[in-house]
Amino acid sequence: MNDATKSRLRHSFRAPVVRAATGIIAFVVLFAALAPSVSGWQYDQIDWDRIAEPPDASHYFGTDAAGRDLFTRVAMGARTSLAVALLASAVSFVIGLPWGAIAGYIGGRIDQAMMRIVDVLYALPFVFLVILLVVVFGRNMYLLFIALGAISWLDLARIVRGQTLGIRNETFVLAARCLGASTPYIVKRHLVPNVMGPALVYTTLTVPGVMLAESFLSFLGLGVQEPETSWGVLIADGARDMESSPWLLAFPAAFLAATLWSMNLLGDRLRDVFDPRHGVGDRPRPGSL
Repeated sequence: MNDATKSRLRHSFRAPVVRAATGIIAFVVLFAALAPSVSGWQYDQIDWDRIAEPPDASHYFGTDAAGRDLFTRVAMGARTSLAVALLASAVSFVIGLPWGAIAGYIGGRIDQAMMRIVDVLYALPFVFLVILLVVVFGRNMYLLFIALGAISWLDLARIVRGQTLGIRNETFVLAARCLGASTPYIVKRHLVPNVMGPALVYTTLTVPGVMLAESFLSFLGLGVQEPETSWGVLIADGARDMESSPWLLAFPAAFLAATLWSMNLLGDRLRDVFDPRHGVGDRPRPGSL
């Protein structure tokens, strides 16, 4: 990281809105880690005397229609949603970075074949893919990792390919090629480190998108299943009883909205720091596909 990038990073994170977003994410992480021990209730424990009751001193966010503590369930939902988003984004990074770098560097027919595979996967309806996995393997949380990870790397591969096309003819790459370096060595030692910054920044931008996709799938009943929970499951449950028990929808929806806003804002700021020309360099060149 050069001095100019460090200066932009320090300046960006001095902004009050960035500090607020960072604080929100830190609060959500601490809430997910500590809330179950603070409340004294397990996420599947039923309070038979408090069925669908509003918030009070014993249940800070109230209880759901089954008498379970919503405070604890929102925290467990945070754990699930964050875990799915982070793991799916990691899968996206592990697949998309080398795929895009190899396609952009080698070029020719191999590049065309690799990008046609990306186009085919783009054409698959996402919800249809998830339904197919559920029919074949049954409902479990690991399907979310497979489905979300299998789709979220496509954009990253295109971006890395575009970055690689811009540097594959740079002097340091040509020098390594003249010295007899192999293609895997050049990709690993020269190309990947130079596109790592934009790739990492874009990966941070995929986290809120994956969280939203997980919540959408769980809302449809295709994601996390009882007794496990996520913010999407809680929002789906709350939407059914929003007129009689509005707190069931308000708390998980507020946590999801605040987290998505914070992560999107931080991702945008990181993109501005590491790639000030993001409007030019982060998309494939016209006609290159």
